[in-house]
Amino acid sequence: MQRQIFTEEHEAFRETVRTFLTKEVLPHYEQWEKDGIVSRGAWLAAGRQGLLGLAVPEEYGGGGNTDFRYSAVLAEEFTRAGAPGLALGLHNDIIGPYLTGLATDEQKRRWLPGFCSGETITAIAMTEPGAGSDLQAIRTTAEDKGDHWLLNGSKTFISNGILADLVVVVARTTPEGGAKGLSLIVVERGAEGFERGRNLDKIGQKSQDTAELFFNDVRVPKENLLGERDGAFIHLMTNLAQERMGIAVSGIAAAEHLLEITTKYVKEREAFGRPLSKLQHIRFEIAEMATECAVTRTFIDRCIVDHSDGTLDAVHASMAKWWATELQKRAADRCLQLHGGYGYMAEYPVARAFTDGRIQTIYGGTTEIMKEIIGRSLLA
Repeated sequence: MQRQIFTEEHEAFRETVRTFLTKEVLPHYEQWEKDGIVSRGAWLAAGRQGLLGLAVPEEYGGGGNTDFRYSAVLAEEFTRAGAPGLALGLHNDIIGPYLTGLATDEQKRRWLPGFCSGETITAIAMTEPGAGSDLQAIRTTAEDKGDHWLLNGSKTFISNGILADLVVVVARTTPEGGAKGLSLIVVERGAEGFERGRNLDKIGQKSQDTAELFFNDVRVPKENLLGERDGAFIHLMTNLAQERMGIAVSGIAAAEHLLEITTKYVKEREAFGRPLSKLQHIRFEIAEMATECAVTRTFIDRCIVDHSDGTLDAVHASMAKWWATELQKRAADRCLQLHGGYGYMAEYPVARAFTDGRIQTIYGGTTEIMKEIIGRSLLA
């Protein structure tokens, strides 16, 4: 089915992204995978190409365009290229809205130009060793000391944790914490007492630096409070729909790409004297995945348009996230199986897609959390 949500401008942007990937990412990607981190030069190149801060006002160096379809194009092309390590979506679509929507004018002048140029790489620190999806369990504290915040605690599984120059930290600013006692505190690189642990060894997305962060009596200026004091819970809930849509867009794009490369493979690979594609079981597998992708694509594209129009709600974003990522997981497993032994070889794209994509049903809210959100909305 021909997609109908993109204009000529979106497709021109797609070509820009593909050119960037070809010149600035793919030639270096294997080395980044070995290093466990991408180069800062790639972020600067993304800034020069206008791929950072798509929705940031032009006065701060951004694109000034809040049309989410451009972010969808970026996510689709990076997914098809098998290059999740350069986490532009995290920077643009997850952290960007906090800075553009909550920052004061002074904070915007201080942070957004570097955000758009690639000089300032960002991260958001929510997850703790004992608190994942449950924000009520956050133990990191920010104590009001009059002229500064005193930050103590630790975070884990923080994407961009090693490279980040600006970290938005979710911390308790009341003794009880929870929904009414959390705030967003921005910690900048070089702050005394701010330490980074090891670059965590993951099963996939090797080049995407993911770290432990430690805050030991970190003195954070009062002017680094982002948004309302004790208002983080509402701020977080407001931006989660976009985070989940970004993951959903990657999920369906990955499933479609896996189907594409596997369809080509079974046409070329022979068994028992004929191509695998001549076997009925293989044809049924391909038919099932193609149908699942087509149905899912229709729903995701509708959600993309709704989100661009500002009408997508949290429930439908949760539906999109869990459905598309679970499809991606199934497609990766089935496509690897159809590749046989070759699917288990790291040099084959299907093998990397299998390990890189496995996190999709976990971060941004697990599948189980998505179902809980949907269920509560229907059975409240």
